[in-house]
Amino acid sequence: MPIENSFQHDEMSRKNPGERLTVREMTPSALSESSSGQDAMAALGKRLSHNGVRLIVLLHGSIMGADIFGVQRLDELGGLKRGYSRGVAGLDALLALMREGNNGISSLPGGLKPPLANDEQTKKLLDDRLGDAGNFTNGYLELMKQSLNRRLDHPIHCVRELWSSEHHHLGRGVAAVSMLGRLRDWVEAHKLGQGDRILVQAHGQAGLVLSLVSNLFCVTATGSRTRLLDLLSACASQVDRPDIASTIQRVAPLLSNGTLLNGAMLDVVTLGMPVRYGWDPSGLCKLLHIVNHRNMRTDGKTWLSKMELPQITMEMPIAWGGDYVQELAVAGSDAVPATDAAKAANKALWELVEPFDGFERWLECARRAVRIPSEGLGVLADYQDSTGSTNVRDHYYGHAAYTRLSAMLFNTTTIVHTLYS
Repeated sequence: MPIENSFQHDEMSRKNPGERLTVREMTPSALSESSSGQDAMAALGKRLSHNGVRLIVLLHGSIMGADIFGVQRLDELGGLKRGYSRGVAGLDALLALMREGNNGISSLPGGLKPPLANDEQTKKLLDDRLGDAGNFTNGYLELMKQSLNRRLDHPIHCVRELWSSEHHHLGRGVAAVSMLGRLRDWVEAHKLGQGDRILVQAHGQAGLVLSLVSNLFCVTATGSRTRLLDLLSACASQVDRPDIASTIQRVAPLLSNGTLLNGAMLDVVTLGMPVRYGWDPSGLCKLLHIVNHRNMRTDGKTWLSKMELPQITMEMPIAWGGDYVQELAVAGSDAVPATDAAKAANKALWELVEPFDGFERWLECARRAVRIPSEGLGVLADYQDSTGSTNVRDHYYGHAAYTRLSAMLFNTTTIVHTLYS
């Protein structure tokens, strides 16, 4: 995407990414039981520190309770009820498999729904229910801290952030504002400045939150940024979120003059992020996308996923082709806000960030089968999570693999060798 992207949607190009893309295969590593793995992580920690990384942020949401495929919006648009699936073999079965209640993904206790609080109680609940499946656990965080900092005189700070998991434009917009406030908090708390880096690892749709952040960071994009922040400010008053309004008041001047990070640099790694919003590279330093992918195509286009119906409904339950959430949670899909005021604000936002809407738009984007966004480097990684098991909890349709404890060494090695070599 171009500099001064101004919230344009990704073009979803099916062209070969060429040198932007590498392909890798993960070898699981039990770090807590491996002295060689601990030594490797310590060496990677030294490389990160040498390159100025002072803070690592693990940003994630919840797979449970969040309509992760976004079928609520597809149903609202018509879906099966209005016969849009006619003439497309297997589409009825695919939609049924994606829908909450049919997809095998459990609800959260007590009917807990987004927005989720970024507090220790909610994080512990997710750790108890999800373990390390699509969830950066406290155990993951502590192991990362210990292993990266073993040989460092000045440790790299590591934090775990839970975003609200509201899978719609309004929820992601609010989360982007909250992230700007948190970034400023960390800059001030750790006295970050020129030469320092913040590295954010964002799982799933948390990556879309960071794509909005990249557009908000563009110093010259005053018109579109002002419009988006004005929409969010108005919504904050309607849905009783004074914290969002105050955060906007705090960060807007810093965005305008480019001082929010006080000269520090923001590097972003996305893990299984659906391709939707465009990225503005002027607001970031380094950008990498990692996707769980196994080639299923016969046309030589190994960089694309395989969106073929009706076969896809047979592949998904064993995550045969990789991450199906990344493949299917594209434009047109989403959860639906709970109130009329939030729905109105959401509609105003999607006209800015994702103007094309409709069931046919979702089907078109899904069939494009794009794995890697138009901006940034990409890694297609086989996480070895397709074992033939049809138990959704073993893989969550290929979306769980990135945050496994056994994947930490692979992820960190991939990130360091790709971005900091």
